[in-house]
Amino acid sequence: MTESRKVIVDGVEFEVELENEGDTWTAVVEGRSFEIKIPGGSSAPKKKRPGSRSKKSGVVSANMPGKVVTIEVSQAEEVIEGQVILILEAMKMQNEIQAPVSGIIKSINCEEGQSIEANIPLVVIEPHTVEGEKDE
Repeated sequence: MTESRKVIVDGVEFEVELENEGDTWTAVVEGRSFEIKIPGGSSAPKKKRPGSRSKKSGVVSANMPGKVVTIEVSQAEEVIEGQVILILEAMKMQNEIQAPVSGIIKSINCEEGQSIEANIPLVVIEPHTVEGEKDE
């Protein structure tokens, strides 16, 4: 199966056609063919398939600075994925911040009325473990 990828080499972008055969890859760049051997295996980065499950984090943070308007949950409370856990005002707009996972509120690291910085953990949710999943 041939796969097309964009790569950047020394700051120059190229369209590359890749084909795998065992531990050898054939890469075609601008009509020139190159053989690439990967010692110890033939795995290349795999694209994530739509619908595939990834382990979500229970750490909730804001992607921009703002002010905590209300906190809708309390410590040790059970929440479900998508539930509004706090309201954050940023750039004169109120944003509902939702739980990224279902679980139990482990800690709340902010207070109503508090100004917060971007990417600081505001709430930590301990995710429920789903039967059959392995912890990594």
